Amino acid sequence: MSDTVAAEAAPVALPEAEGLSSAEAARLRLQFGPNAIPERKVGPVQRVLRHFWTPVPWMLEATIVLQLAIGERIEPVMVASLLIVNVALGLFQEGRAEAALALLKQRLALKARARRDRSWVELPAAELVPGDLVQMSLGTVVPADVRLNAGSLLLDQSMLTGESIPAELASGATAFAGSLVRRGEATGEVVGTGSHTYFGRAAELVRVAHVESSEQRAVLGVVRNLTIVNFALVVAMVAYAHMLALTGAQIIRLVLTALLAAVPVALPATFTLAATLGAKALALRGVLLTRLSALHEAATIDVLCADKTGTLTENALTVAEVHAVADGCGEAKVLAAAALASSVDGRDPIDAAIRSRAASGPASPDTPALRRFTPFDPGTKMAEALAIDRTGAELRIVKGAPAAVAAVAPLTETASAALERFTAAGYRTLAVAAGPPGAMRLLGLIAFSDPPRADSAALLAELTALGVRPVMVSGDAVATAATVAHAIGLDGAICPSGKIPDSVGPEDYAVYAGVFPEDKFRLVRSFQRRGHAVGMCGDGANDAPALRQAQMGIAVSTATDVAKAAAGVVLTGAGLGGIVACIREGRSAFQRVLTYTLSILVNKCATLVVLGVGLVMTGHAVLTPLLQALSMLTGDIVMMSRAADRARPSPYPNAWRIRNLTLAAVPLGLFKLAYCVGMLAIGWYGFGLGTDQMRTLTFVLLVYAGQANVYVLRERGRLWSSRPATVMLLATGADIAIVSLLAFAGILMVPLPAAILETLLLATAAFALALDQVKILVRGYLRID
Repeated sequence: MSDTVAAEAAPVALPEAEGLSSAEAARLRLQFGPNAIPERKVGPVQRVLRHFWTPVPWMLEATIVLQLAIGERIEPVMVASLLIVNVALGLFQEGRAEAALALLKQRLALKARARRDRSWVELPAAELVPGDLVQMSLGTVVPADVRLNAGSLLLDQSMLTGESIPAELASGATAFAGSLVRRGEATGEVVGTGSHTYFGRAAELVRVAHVESSEQRAVLGVVRNLTIVNFALVVAMVAYAHMLALTGAQIIRLVLTALLAAVPVALPATFTLAATLGAKALALRGVLLTRLSALHEAATIDVLCADKTGTLTENALTVAEVHAVADGCGEAKVLAAAALASSVDGRDPIDAAIRSRAASGPASPDTPALRRFTPFDPGTKMAEALAIDRTGAELRIVKGAPAAVAAVAPLTETASAALERFTAAGYRTLAVAAGPPGAMRLLGLIAFSDPPRADSAALLAELTALGVRPVMVSGDAVATAATVAHAIGLDGAICPSGKIPDSVGPEDYAVYAGVFPEDKFRLVRSFQRRGHAVGMCGDGANDAPALRQAQMGIAVSTATDVAKAAAGVVLTGAGLGGIVACIREGRSAFQRVLTYTLSILVNKCATLVVLGVGLVMTGHAVLTPLLQALSMLTGDIVMMSRAADRARPSPYPNAWRIRNLTLAAVPLGLFKLAYCVGMLAIGWYGFGLGTDQMRTLTFVLLVYAGQANVYVLRERGRLWSSRPATVMLLATGADIAIVSLLAFAGILMVPLPAAILETLLLATAAFALALDQVKILVRGYLRID
C-alpha cells in the first residue's frame, strides 16, 4: 500500500520558465482589470426609493399631494399608511439578482502560485493577469482560464458544468477557472481573467439575464386600464360639476375621491401575500423560493427545460455493464483486476465506481496481490498495476481507453462488437487487460453511465398531463443524452450536434445535446420569443444564466450555490417531485390573485361610474375622500384575505389575459352598477335621504356589494361550490360588522336607520345570487382561467 501512496504522491518535474515581471503585470492589470467579477451594488436607500416609483405608488402619491394641498390631514395619513404597507411588502420580495454575482466572485477569491520576477510567489488570484505563468497541483482551484504548457491534470468541473465525469487535461488544453484539481500537477499560461473567463462569462450572462414577470405585466395592465377609465370619467364628472357651479374645493374633493376609487391599492400586496403563503406550504415539502414571484411564474410555464446530469440522472458515475471476453473470466474477475489498477483514495469517480461495484459482488478467489500501482497517465491513457498471483508469478494489469489497451492486448471480435454497442448507448467504456509482461490478454470491457433517477419517468409523465412539455438540455454527447431520454420515456426528435438554430421551439426537438452555457441561455430566450413560458432545471454554475432568464428557474438538490442563487426555486430533497408540487401550488395561488384581480376591476370601474351617476342624481358628490379611504381600508385590505382562500389549480398552464379580464369585468360591472344605482335611487327618491345620508348609504352599499362580488368571483363554478377559508369568512364578518356599526352609530359619517342597513344587507345577498348566474354566462364565453 505504501508503494501505491508513493506513486500517487510523486511530484512531477516541471520545466522552469521566465513568467512576467512585476512591471509587466502592473501594466497588464491596468489593461485587463483585476481577476474578479465586477460588482454592481444598489444602496439600501435606492432600493427603498425605487419601490415608490411604480404605477400604483404614483397614484397614491398624487392623491396624498392633492389632499395636503387642500388642507386635509386625516385622509393623507390613511393613504400614506397604505402606501408604506405596499412598499414594505415589495421590499420583502426583493429579488436576488446580485446574490449570484457575489457567489461567483467568491469562487475567484483564491490564492494562486505564479512566477513573477523569475521566482515562484503566492499571491491573491485577483492579481493575476493574462500572460502570467501559474502552477497547479492536487487540491487547488484553477484561479483563471489557464492553457497548460507542461504536466497533466484530472479536473473536477462539476461546479462549472454539473457533469459528473472529471476531465483529463494534458499540455495544450485549457483549464477553466473554478475547476478543482483532483490529480496531477501542471504549469500553464493565464489566457483569461475576471469576466473574460468561462466562469466570468457565465456571471455576465446572469447579470444581463432578465425576463419581465407575468405579475409585473398583470399589475401594469390593470393599472393602465383603470387609469384610462378613471381619466375619462373624471373629465366627465369635472365638466358636469362645473355645470352645476360647484366650488373649486368641492371639485378637487370629487377628483380625489375618484382617484382613490381607481387605485388598486391592495393588488401588489395580494400578489405578495398569496406567494408568501404558497412559499410556506412548499417549504414544508422541501421546496424553497428565492423570489416570491417565482410561484406565480410556476403557474404559467408550458415548457420545462431539464438539464440531464443531476436533474434527470443521479449525477453519480456507476458501472452500467461488464463484458468479459477472456476464457474462464467472469464479471467478478474483470472487476477485481480493474480494482487493482484503480486508486484507493476515492478522488477519481471512475476508480471509485469500479471499487464499489467490485466490493458489492462475490470476491474472486484467485485475486492477485498488489505490489505497485501507477496512476492514470494522460500520455498513455492507461493506469497500471503490478501484482503477484497465487503461484508467485508477476502480472501486469492495465486499465484505460480501449484503443490504448488494444496496443498491448488486441480486442477480439466480440469485444469490438460490445464496444460499438456501448458507444452507441452513450456509455463511457474502459478496457482491462492482464498477464505476464509481453504476453497480456484482454479480460473485458467496463461501461459506465450516470443512471436516471427513479422518479424521472413518472415526473415527466405527470408534467405532460399538466400541459407542460418537457425538453432535455444537456452538455453531454448526443448518444448519451438519447439513451437517458429513451430510458425516462422522453421520446421525440433529437437536435443534431452543433450550433442550435437561431429560431427553434420546444415542439421541434425533445432533446438538445452538446449544448454550451451560452446555448442554454439563448435556447430559453428562443422559446420565450415563440410565446412560451419556460421553466429551466439545472445544477451547475453554467446553468445560472439560463436559470435567471427563465420564468421559473429551478435549482435541484445537488445544485451549486451559484445555480441556487440564480434560480427562483430550489429543491432541497432528492428527486424532482417538488417541481410538480410547485406548479400545482403556483396554479392555486394564480387562481386566487386572478379572481381577486377580476373583483378589483369590477369593483373599481363600478365605483367610478356610481360616483358619476350619484353626482347626476343628487347634484352633489355621493362619497367623500375620507369615506373612500375608509372604504379602501375596510374593503380592499380585508379582501386580501382572498390570498389565503382555498383554490383549485387549473389542469393547464395559466396566463394573464388582461384584455379578457377587462372584457369580463364589463358585463359584471354593469350588473353591479345597475344594482348600486337602483339602491341609490331608492334611497334618494324612495326614502328621501339627504345628501349626507346618501353618502353614508353609498359607502355601505359599495362595501356590501364589494364583498358579495369577491365571494361570487372566487369560484369558477357556482357560488356554493366550495367553502371559503375560515380566515376569509372571519375577515368578511369583521368588515361588515365594523362598517354597519360605523354607519348606525354615525361615526365619521351621518347615521342610517337599522332598517335601511338590514334591507341593504338582504338586497345584497339577492344581488350575489343573481351576479353568480351572470358570472357563469361570462366565464363560458370568455376564457379567463
